Formats: sequence, structure tokens, C-alpha cells
Amino acid sequence: MPELPEVESVRRQLEPELTGAAIAETWCDPIPAMPREFHDVHRAAGRTILGVGRRGKFLLAPLTGDLELVMHLGMTGSFRFDLDDVYVRARLYLADGRVLCFRDVRRFGRIAVVDRGDYRELPTLAALGPEPLSDEFHLERFAKELARTRSAVKPFLLSQKPVAGVGNIYADEALWLARIHPASRRVGRDRAAQLHAAIREVMAGAIEREGTTFRDYQMVNGESGRNASFLVAYGQGGRPCPRCGTLLRKVVLGGRGTTYCPRCQRA
Repeated sequence: MPELPEVESVRRQLEPELTGAAIAETWCDPIPAMPREFHDVHRAAGRTILGVGRRGKFLLAPLTGDLELVMHLGMTGSFRFDLDDVYVRARLYLADGRVLCFRDVRRFGRIAVVDRGDYRELPTLAALGPEPLSDEFHLERFAKELARTRSAVKPFLLSQKPVAGVGNIYADEALWLARIHPASRRVGRDRAAQLHAAIREVMAGAIEREGTTFRDYQMVNGESGRNASFLVAYGQGGRPCPRCGTLLRKVVLGGRGTTYCPRCQRA
């Protein structure tokens, strides 16, 4: 599933293409895979896109008329211009003749038009924690939340409440870098500081390399991210730990595949 670095890379390519573009017409798959897969997208017709931002894993495009276009890639979603493909689930017909197409094979993505800032239809977006590379990601607050939760540290990160945009890939990477067991339920102030710094380092590096591509994720220009070869934990089960040489172990934690070093990352 695309996480913050992948979504940010898509945002950086969409913003110059869409800012100032007028939406003439919209089309969405008339047989959605799940309820509210497309919510009020028709309201975007006749509006102009004022920019393209991001919050966690969500793309946010403010529109004229105090509306906002909210887009989530789900597991396999991607945006391309003028694409003719059976897996295209939605299209924005721009007044300049271009068509922005949302392709989504597994159909877990979402597109909605809401009153700007009104995320009642998108509770996950409304409850997001701070951006990991922002000044709002305070160490003291992060440490207090880790000390207060009864959840294991990795599922807590995946909840998006302590910090936005960290998914399965980058949680494994940050926990390995910070030497914290993903099932640990006791993360003190010092280890919280290590994890706080690790999250920032991992996310910044992945953004610089335009995200991680295994199979589905592609940017708007059709290119893949370059971060996969830099992963040291995620997807590396059975391989030697780059730090100590112990074989990395893969388990299921909170319903998600999780890879860690049994020697470096003690509970």
C-alpha cells in the first residue's frame, strides 16, 4: 500500500500539472466495489483546482467554491493522464482537454469531494496525528503517547494517531533502525527519542528516493520509486541483519507481516 513517501511523490508530480486547471466534467465507476468509494465527486465539475497538498496518505486538492477534492490511493491506486485501461475507476475531464485517470486494480482507493476541511465522511483523515517531518511532531508528546498506550508499538504506529503516514514498510524500517521490538509495549523516553529520530530519517530518505515500488506503485509519469533496494528490514525475512548478521525473522503482528532482528530488537 502506498505510504507517505509514495503519496508525497505523486503529489509533487500532480501539483504543477493540476494547479489552476479547471474541471469540466467527472466520471466514476457506476458499480463501486464498496460503499462511498466515490463520494460526491460530481461536485468537482465546474471548479478550478487551487493546488495539491497532502495529509498523511491522503492527497488534498482545494477547489474554488470552498470545496476540497480528497484522494486516497488505497493498495493499488495510481494517477495517469489520458489512460485507456479497464482498471480506470474515475476520470476528471479537464477544460484544457487532458483527462486525469484514477487506476485501481484492487479497488480500495477513495475519491471524495467535501466542503473544505469537513472530513466527517473520512474519519481516518480527521484523526491523523502530526506529519513526521513537521515541527508538530514533538518528541515529548510522542514519548507520552507511547508510554500511555496499551498497544504494541508497531500496531500503534500503524493506527496513524501518534504520527501520520507511517505504514507497514516504514514502521519495520524505523523500528529496526531504533532497535525496538515491534511487539514491545514498554517504550521509555530514551527509546522513544530513538524511534522519533528513526521515523524522520527513514521517511526523509524514502521521499528523496521517491518511494518504494514492489509491484503496483507508480508515479504519475509511470516511473517507479527507487527505495526498494535500500530496505533493511521490511520484506527481508530470512536474510542476515545488516547490523549483526542474525537472520531476520518474519511474524504476523496485528494482522500485518512484520520483520525484525531477534538479536538487535529486543522487547
